[in-house]
Amino acid sequence: MAIETPSTTAPATAGAPRTTPGPVPGSDRLTIRAKLVLFVLCAAQFMVALDFSILNVSLPVLGKDLGMTQANLQWAVTAFALPSGGFLLLFGRIADLVGRRKLFLTGLAVFTAASVLATLAWDPASFLAARAIQGLGAAVIVPTGMSLLTTTFPEGPQRDRALGISGTLLSLGFTIGVVLGGVFTDNFGWRSTMGILAVAGVIVLAAAPGLLTESRHPRRPRIDVPGAVTVTGGLLALIYALTTAAQQGFGRADVIAALAAGIALLVGFVAVEYRAAEPLVSLQMLRRRTVAWGNLAGITTFAMMSSVVFLLTLYLQEIRGLSAFRTGLVFGVQGVAAALTGMTASRVIGRFGTRTVLIGGLLLQAALTTALLLLGTGPSGTWIALVAVTVACVGHLWVIVSYGITATSGLPDHEQGLATGLVSSSQQLGLTVGIPLLSALASSRTRLLDGIHLAVAADVAILLVVAALVTVGLRRASAGSR
Repeated sequence: MAIETPSTTAPATAGAPRTTPGPVPGSDRLTIRAKLVLFVLCAAQFMVALDFSILNVSLPVLGKDLGMTQANLQWAVTAFALPSGGFLLLFGRIADLVGRRKLFLTGLAVFTAASVLATLAWDPASFLAARAIQGLGAAVIVPTGMSLLTTTFPEGPQRDRALGISGTLLSLGFTIGVVLGGVFTDNFGWRSTMGILAVAGVIVLAAAPGLLTESRHPRRPRIDVPGAVTVTGGLLALIYALTTAAQQGFGRADVIAALAAGIALLVGFVAVEYRAAEPLVSLQMLRRRTVAWGNLAGITTFAMMSSVVFLLTLYLQEIRGLSAFRTGLVFGVQGVAAALTGMTASRVIGRFGTRTVLIGGLLLQAALTTALLLLGTGPSGTWIALVAVTVACVGHLWVIVSYGITATSGLPDHEQGLATGLVSSSQQLGLTVGIPLLSALASSRTRLLDGIHLAVAADVAILLVVAALVTVGLRRASAGSR
């Protein structure tokens, strides 16, 4: 996904609205117009993140209303996750060709229309079709929205601030989705969870055209067809295998076949990208240690934190017997912590340094996730969940802000856009693969609490291993730069 910096972005096309420069040169202050642009782009990303989790607590009610069996309820999530993760890189490249603003608005329109269809769904087929179309719209919105963000805010304090806000809202959207899902399902029914997305889509779609300018690659790059086919097919197969295994186990023939196909296609994608003249993802870029280790931290923190939220949703409702509304309140406290941490993370980084905050955030997230191994069937489990997930979210937000800075720092101007594109891909892929991976582990045990403990232990182990790898990798990067 090639994303250009402001200095290399082509002029706005004819007919596109003109804008005054967003940022104030040489300052970290933003003009009012730039703030509005940031609001629109972040609102779109927030809306997509919301869609990842807003249905979690309403699935039992939804299944009864539409006549979906327990075994098929997973498709309410999978139907969205498959296209949203699988087509991410492909739509990022198409945006380079046809224009990012144009494709961003198209994605918003598709997402909004699909949300209306999901709200009005009359049977399982119509609902799952709507969810799949929502996923396609999300796969357009995420890369084009991030591209437009990087062409508005130049490298330095302005871009760091914009990336920090965007990443914070993406994480916050996932958490707030659980809260809103509980509140809306208990008071207005499950359809309201899709209706709120439709309303949000209409608002963003009404504001965006007058604020955003068109941008595209200064050249017209060719679409890397072999790369697009292998990465899209690989991601689709892998996500299908993990989400199906979460409900049915890893022993099914289609799960094994999909896992094998996904791995083979992704290996093929790497081979293709090494030889491609204009690759979807520059593997040369990933040879830069700060880019590679920063994005590994990003994928990990998003995957593991979203998984914890999902596992705790199961725990609080299925084991502790909390209502959807009360479950939402638990995560509401986490949402407040996320908002406050996101506002202060840049100050923490300024005092202690990006690398220290990045590694410290991973370790803090791991430490508080470890506390979830104490979850039991008694009432203390609710309080353990509340405190642990709230404090873990502090570390999570530290990682979000610091990894975006790490993965985009020290690069020449012509590589900044591509590096930022990798940051957005890491966020989306983390949200997409984390839940099916750990929920598959949780479902591998007959007793749900035992499965949750196993998944939590895997979550902690992954965080600790990645923290160690990032520590060593960034130290070598720092030594090599001297």
